[in-house]
Amino acid sequence: MRTTINIDADVLDRARHLANKLGTSFKSVINEALRTGLEQVEKPARQQPYQTEPHAMGLRKGYNLDNIQELLAQLEGEAFR
Repeated sequence: MRTTINIDADVLDRARHLANKLGTSFKSVINEALRTGLEQVEKPARQQPYQTEPHAMGLRKGYNLDNIQELLAQLEGEAFR
């Protein structure tokens, strides 16, 4: 079947280069690339749940997480208040 599509110059160059490299026709490279691309588009993306591992960071003696403003003042100094 014959149809007209607009291909970006960089894609066209890569396809022609690959056809020469493989010793095959430009048409077969384009068809195979489209088949592969369409298969990828049809497949739902594999998504794995994002997981983090907690690490006990500890808190230095004399610091308290109950009052964030006080904690920041202790850590950064009064000049940052």
